[in-house]
Amino acid sequence: MPELRVIDETGNNLGVLSREESLRLKNEKGLDLIEISPAANPPVAKIMEYGKYLYQQQKKDKEGRKGQKTETKGVRFTVRTSGNDLEVRAQQVDKFLKKRYKVRIQMILKGREKSLQGFADEKLKTFLALIKESYKIEQEPKKFPMGMFMVIARK
Repeated sequence: MPELRVIDETGNNLGVLSREESLRLKNEKGLDLIEISPAANPPVAKIMEYGKYLYQQQKKDKEGRKGQKTETKGVRFTVRTSGNDLEVRAQQVDKFLKKRYKVRIQMILKGREKSLQGFADEKLKTFLALIKESYKIEQEPKKFPMGMFMVIARK
């Protein structure tokens, strides 16, 4: 790489310089020469403090991850839960989805309720119909020892 496009610490473009010239400038200012964009033609390098560059990169990464939430919230109900209580839980799920959380929906089945799988499926469909926020199913309903669960997330 005989030539570099060099940017100084204030952000001014110094133009295309030879590698020796850019190293001389860096030494005069007592800073580091950091390759910003190696894929460009010619490659772009910036004269600045390396610690400051790392800090800015970490800040950018953190900003990029800001909208991503992977935390999971959960709601539970049974087959015997009344319609009004299901509406309250559906409103809770709407709030979680608006805040971009994943939601784990658990239906607890006790004793002989476990043999009434069709009834439990209907109750789950009824509950999903009450959710106003648009969602996608991330994990289909699955059985587990206490009943069944599923995971949904915002579209």
